[in-house]
Amino acid sequence: MSHQLTIALATGAALVALTALASVVYAQRANAPAGVGGRSPTPAAARHAVDSLLADFAVPGAPGASVVVVRDGRVLLERAYGLADVDGRVRATPRTDYRLASLTKEFTATAVMLLADEGRLAFDDPVSRWLPTLPAYAHGVTIRHLLTHTSGLWDYEDFVPDSQTYQVKDRDALQLIQRADSLYFRPGTAYRYSNTGYALLALVVEAASGKSFARFLRERVFIPAGMRSTVAFEEGVSTVPRRAYGHAREGGRWVRADQSNTSAVLGDGGIYTSVDEMVKWSRALFGHRLVRAATQQLAWTSATLANGQLGGYGFGWFVDHDARGLRLWHNGETRGFTNGIVVYPQQRLMVVLLTNRLGGAPWDIAQRIAELYLP
Repeated sequence: MSHQLTIALATGAALVALTALASVVYAQRANAPAGVGGRSPTPAAARHAVDSLLADFAVPGAPGASVVVVRDGRVLLERAYGLADVDGRVRATPRTDYRLASLTKEFTATAVMLLADEGRLAFDDPVSRWLPTLPAYAHGVTIRHLLTHTSGLWDYEDFVPDSQTYQVKDRDALQLIQRADSLYFRPGTAYRYSNTGYALLALVVEAASGKSFARFLRERVFIPAGMRSTVAFEEGVSTVPRRAYGHAREGGRWVRADQSNTSAVLGDGGIYTSVDEMVKWSRALFGHRLVRAATQQLAWTSATLANGQLGGYGFGWFVDHDARGLRLWHNGETRGFTNGIVVYPQQRLMVVLLTNRLGGAPWDIAQRIAELYLP
């Protein structure tokens, strides 16, 4: 996710969420397909509505999208549009693997929660316990602060010039923030979205588990959840089975734009997966197969700041409420990919929309799709 976008989210997430929600509610009341208002739409009505929302992704020769709607572990709708690889003319399918960008954060948080459940770390541990080279100015930062974006740490991307050609990794993020001399604010007193926190969390997982972050995710998160095609991608080390390539619009045509100089950082955005695999993820989440229910509830609860106000972020999720109750969501944007996820835990409903193009607002489309299935 770009630094500009993270700052925008940090300062305006609540307003954007409320505005988007209001527009969605009124639009769906006015144009709801048959079945909305207490039960799911018919399959034909749902397909028609979703096809209309995603018509731009079905344009011939354009990069595509894959979407899934899951309720209580059952797939209500699964669709794909456009191309996973424009140059190769490879069509997107529900099994196409997209780079998740910041949707990765829910998996990074889960890895931390697993270790907490096992007593191998605690959420209120100082990060310096696990990362002794953390700058002295950050010694008051805890793991909980990193999870909830309340650490006040500078974003490592601030110190990566656009002209840099080599890719930085999670370990480099720890070195890059040495260039700062203070925090933005005292830990726990404010919210500021920062990819640094999740890069450092990947390093904490490695220190506490004795395994590489990618290996820990595969052995302790992906395989137990049944997500055997999901990977924290490392160039030259791992492969993406059915890889979508990112694209951007240049000069009136779609060109490949797949990697940036921060794409090798795993903790904040390095996972590739498919909407088909995300069905398995929903079952693992709602079935509490990976972490205890009480621990998962912490992830779905907004941080409370020192002044008593809510920060709006839990462990890997934006957290708010609407007329239907608790809502979790996240957006993800990196070079060539833009994604969205919306979850209503009380209704056990998840909508995931993954795209391999830069731009748009798939998180808004995912919300509109969720509205089709909510009473």
